[in-house]
Amino acid sequence: MRNEVCQLLRDALASLVEEGVLPDSLEVDVQVERSRGPEHGDFACNLAMVLAKRAGLKPRDLAEQLCKALPASDLLSRAEVAGPGFINLFLSPGSYQSLPGEIRSRGAAYGTSDVGAGEKVMVEFVSANPTGPLHVGHGRGAAYGDALARVLRAAGYDAISEYYINDAGRQMDILALSVWLRYL
Repeated sequence: MRNEVCQLLRDALASLVEEGVLPDSLEVDVQVERSRGPEHGDFACNLAMVLAKRAGLKPRDLAEQLCKALPASDLLSRAEVAGPGFINLFLSPGSYQSLPGEIRSRGAAYGTSDVGAGEKVMVEFVSANPTGPLHVGHGRGAAYGDALARVLRAAGYDAISEYYINDAGRQMDILALSVWLRYL
């Protein structure tokens, strides 16, 4: 949804450029963030404050013009100006109704991204000591390590998980020696 909201703001910018309100030389990376609370909408944007000085306008005035220039969309119910020039964007109830269909159509690919861009990452986690008592923490460590590797893969990283058996140490040396002496 964030990408669609950003596109609506880009369209509003283009509209203001066409109308001559903004110069066409303005280049900006449109970004929206989750708002701090429901009273501030679903998304918030500081685009007007970023562009105001370069556009020669007051941030709040530019924010109002951006809100008016937003194209009609089923995604947003309203946009309002807050504070010195923030734009609070409220999603329409219908925008959430399309989400289950999107999840169903994307299947296992839903929620994945390419933010990792194939960068290699190794997640290393240690198993339980085979000579010591087992406890729930050993299973937790394995589950955390495996889950982290899966999340990284879903984010586009080339994640390799290494699960080491903790058998190198004095305890294993003593165990091996005792077995060897027992069966001599």
